[in-house]
Amino acid sequence: MTVQQRAEDISQSRRIAALVFLLIGYFFYAWSWNTVDILRPYIKEDLGLTLTESGSLYTVQAIGAIIGAVVMGQVADIIGRRNALMIAMIGYGGMLLSGLVVADFATLVGQRVLMGFFMGAMYPIAVGIYSGLFPASMRGLIAGFVLGTYNVAVSALGFLSAAAFRAGADWKVLLWAGAVPVALALFAFLVVPDDRKLLPFGGPVGASTTAASKLPIAELFRPGVARQTLLLATMSGLNFFAYQAFTGWASTYLKTERGIPDTVIGDVLGWQFIGAALGGLIWGWISDRLGRRVGAAGFISAAAIIPVYLFVPLPLGLLEALGFGYGVMLSASAIWGPWLSELYPPHLRSTAASIYNWGRVISMTAPLITAPLAEAFGLGPVMALASVSFLLAAWIWLVLPETAGRSVT
Repeated sequence: MTVQQRAEDISQSRRIAALVFLLIGYFFYAWSWNTVDILRPYIKEDLGLTLTESGSLYTVQAIGAIIGAVVMGQVADIIGRRNALMIAMIGYGGMLLSGLVVADFATLVGQRVLMGFFMGAMYPIAVGIYSGLFPASMRGLIAGFVLGTYNVAVSALGFLSAAAFRAGADWKVLLWAGAVPVALALFAFLVVPDDRKLLPFGGPVGASTTAASKLPIAELFRPGVARQTLLLATMSGLNFFAYQAFTGWASTYLKTERGIPDTVIGDVLGWQFIGAALGGLIWGWISDRLGRRVGAAGFISAAAIIPVYLFVPLPLGLLEALGFGYGVMLSASAIWGPWLSELYPPHLRSTAASIYNWGRVISMTAPLITAPLAEAFGLGPVMALASVSFLLAAWIWLVLPETAGRSVT
C-alpha cells in the first residue's frame, strides 16, 4: 500500500494520545493476565479444583499466549497494528468477562487458552505501534513506560482485590474490568493512526509498512537473519527461565529457608516490584542514549545479586534493598521491544517483537526442572541457577547487533 503520511508529520499531541490509548489497553491486558495468579485461590475454591488443576491454569494460559504472539504478531503486520489491537482488546476483554459464567474446569481451561491467545498478542502489537510512531531516541523510554504500566496494573489488581474482599464483595466483581477494553476498542479508529498508511518514524521513503507475505514469520528465518532469530529466542527463554527459577520461588524461599513471617514477606517482595517498575524507565532512558546492548549489564548485575541474596545472612532492610536492586536490573529486558523491532525491516515490527514471547516455552519447563532439584539439593542452590541463566542471556545479548545510540562493545 502506498505510504500517504510520515509519522513525523503527525502532531505530537496525537501521537501521545495514541500512546496513552495503547497504555490503557496494556493496563487491562496486565490486569487480565494476572488474575490467573492473584485470583487463583478463589477460582480454586469456587470451582472445587485440585491444586494441580488450579496450578495448571498458568500453563494453559501461557500456551495460548505463545500461539497468540506468533499468530497475531503476523496478523498485525498484514492487516495493520491498529486493527489487530482492536481485535486483541475485544478478545481478551470478552474472555475475561466470560469468566463470570465459567462453571467447570474444562470450560475454564478453554477460557484461559483463548484469553491467553489474545493477551499474547498485546506485546508485539504494542511494540509495532509505538516503534512506528516515535523516533528511536525515545523508544527505550516508552518501553519503560509500557513495563511500568504492566506493573501498576498488577499492583492495582492486588490492592483492589484486597479492598473488594474487605467489603465482602464476590471475587468475580474483578472480572468486570474486561468490559473496559471491549468498550474502548473501537475508539482506536479515532485515536490511533492507521499504520498501514503511515511511514514509520525515521523510515526511508517508499518503505513497506505492512507485510506482503501470508507468512511473515518465514522472513525471520531467511538466510542472513536465521541465526539472529534463534539467538534472540534462546535469550528470551533464558530470561524467562531465570525469572521463574528465582522470582517464582522467592516467597517460598523467604518463608521456609529464611523463616521470614508471612506479614513481612509481602514487604520484601514489594520492594522488588517497585524496583522493577522504576528499572524499566531507567534502562529505557539509558538504552536510548548508549544503545540497546547496554542492558546486558543489568542481567550481569542481577546474576551477581542473586547469590548474595541467597547465601549471605543479611538484616531485613538489606534484604529488601537487594530485592529492590534485583528488580531494577531484571527490568533491563524492557528495552527488548524496540530492539527487536529495529533488528528487522519495518513491515515485520510486530512479528519480530513476538520473539519475546517465544521464550515462554522454556519458562513453562522451569517448575518441572527446579521443583525436583529443590527437593534434592534445597531451594537456595536451585534458585542460584538463575544467575547462570542470566549470564548466558547477557552473553547472547552482547554478541547480537546494536541498533541505536553508541555501539556497546
